[in-house]
Amino acid sequence: MRGKTENRPVKFGIVFLCLLGCSLAQNLTYSWNGPGTSSQGDPNAANECLTDTQTCGCCLMQKQMWRMETFFNMSLTELQRGLERAQGVLNTMRSSRSAFSVALTDTRRCVGPNRADVVVQYQSVFINLGDGYNVSTGVFTVPRSGVYALALTVYSDAGAAGVLLAACGRMRRNGRVIAALNEYNTQDQEDSATVVLAVQMQAGDKVDVILPATCYLCDDNSHYNTFSGFLLYATD
Repeated sequence: MRGKTENRPVKFGIVFLCLLGCSLAQNLTYSWNGPGTSSQGDPNAANECLTDTQTCGCCLMQKQMWRMETFFNMSLTELQRGLERAQGVLNTMRSSRSAFSVALTDTRRCVGPNRADVVVQYQSVFINLGDGYNVSTGVFTVPRSGVYALALTVYSDAGAAGVLLAACGRMRRNGRVIAALNEYNTQDQEDSATVVLAVQMQAGDKVDVILPATCYLCDDNSHYNTFSGFLLYATD
């Protein structure tokens, strides 16, 4: 029994070699695409390793490397296109940035009352991104069509209790009033009012603030009277 057990691995080895010899004698070809299909090598890869069935390990490695290279190049191309699109959007945003915020004055003074309505010329500039606001005229010119946020605060000091307080202002677009503020009474020595709104405007529109004839605004370096606006998003 012991001799038969020791000869068993030898017999299995002989059987395996016989089967292997029969398989090689049939001269079969095997495809990387699965049984029963023909293997088509990469036409761009002029490498005999792709067609030499005797070097299966090299063939598999070459094929996988080619697939990885193709996938990497496709991914890199898509990333490059995405980066170019993002850069284009960023450049457009930078070229169309628009924001301004101005105050009446840096020194203590009052504006008004006047005999007629006048455009308020805000002299203290906090920001004027895109140079849309003109300090000389007090007019903001819309650089690009879109939705803008606009804000106006008016403040005045009557100087003493019981004196008429007249803190007023009218925001206009192209000469038409779009918002009005009025603090007109004798109960308050000083008071203020604020309005904030979103307005869709076209490139070239003009926005300013009118001081009515009977009203006056007072300010100092505390900047109580302000006029601001910025582009929320473009619509062109």
